[in-house]
Amino acid sequence: MQTMKIGNNEVVLLGTAMPPELPEGSHVMTATIELPPGDPGTPPHRHSGPVFGYLLEGEMIFELEGEPERVIRAGEAFWEPGGDVIHYRSANNLPDRVSTFLVVMVCAPDREMLVLVSPEELEQRKDRRSSRPN
Repeated sequence: MQTMKIGNNEVVLLGTAMPPELPEGSHVMTATIELPPGDPGTPPHRHSGPVFGYLLEGEMIFELEGEPERVIRAGEAFWEPGGDVIHYRSANNLPDRVSTFLVVMVCAPDREMLVLVSPEELEQRKDRRSSRPN
């Protein structure tokens, strides 16, 4: 994290990313998502555009295609490029507490913000998934 002053305000930079160029007609949605204790999250899916997030409370298991799964903790930022990349997991890592995160999602024009991935496609792309922890 980087801290800087802008006028009298202290700004804490949580993360940066270089998203792809956004098509004309895209729109942006901001939402909070609450995962109940132990919730496995949404099944494997993809987003039509980039997603930027910040974990407000709890812990989340986060896994994107081609990356190892990792735990994101309250106060940490994350992002995913959207498009063709499969988002495998965003599960609550805590069995006894709620985890909540804030997301800003860019939606491509005339496309759904979230589309579930079929079992057949998961099988076809299994070589793109990082090895699973024991």
